[in-house]
Amino acid sequence: MKILIAEDTKDLNRVLTVALEHDQHSVDSALDGQQASDMIRENGYDMVILDIMMPKKDGITVLKEMRAVHNVTPVLMLTAKAEIDDRVEGLDAGADDYLTKPFAMKELLARVRAVARRRNEYEAEILAYEDIHLDSGTLELRCENSVRLSAKEYELLQELIHHAETEVETAYLLGKVWADSPGAAPDTVKLYVRYLQGKLRAVSSNVQITELEQRGYRLERAYD
Repeated sequence: MKILIAEDTKDLNRVLTVALEHDQHSVDSALDGQQASDMIRENGYDMVILDIMMPKKDGITVLKEMRAVHNVTPVLMLTAKAEIDDRVEGLDAGADDYLTKPFAMKELLARVRAVARRRNEYEAEILAYEDIHLDSGTLELRCENSVRLSAKEYELLQELIHHAETEVETAYLLGKVWADSPGAAPDTVKLYVRYLQGKLRAVSSNVQITELEQRGYRLERAYD
């Protein structure tokens, strides 16, 4: 894949570049947010790795600018351990995933390989349940209107649609959706379910995701 790394710490930027190039990717690097924005506007990338805290323009601003022009390139955010609010804001802005510093290089490479695998596996198909349609080509959730999902949100909703109206255990979802994220936990699933619940409301769907006493979740029609 062609990947942009936007990370202002020069040593880390270089280490990431070398590791990804060794993994057979083509890599460009930016050392500040403005440079990243310019390169994203001028070049096409298969994936963008964005540090949140950068000079000139922070990573969340860069991400919001991408999504505002309907650029759906997968984005992995790099965050400091204390930046919990920034992680949430990044996911709200359209990040596909985040990785907390310090991280193991093998985990970052696993996340990148997962994106590459999804690019090869996604087909131009539309999944449907009740009044919602899930488009794998654009990662859009559609009902009365549409909203873009992150890659993880898409995979989670895809699994719930495949198992609609049945209980899907949290452990199963972790194994299917977060197999490339060893640090993921039940709270991770709960966080993404919360995002999906908000997006189902945003498209005015009559579908809901019900939490089943912390055992798992069920996608079902919401009855009055």
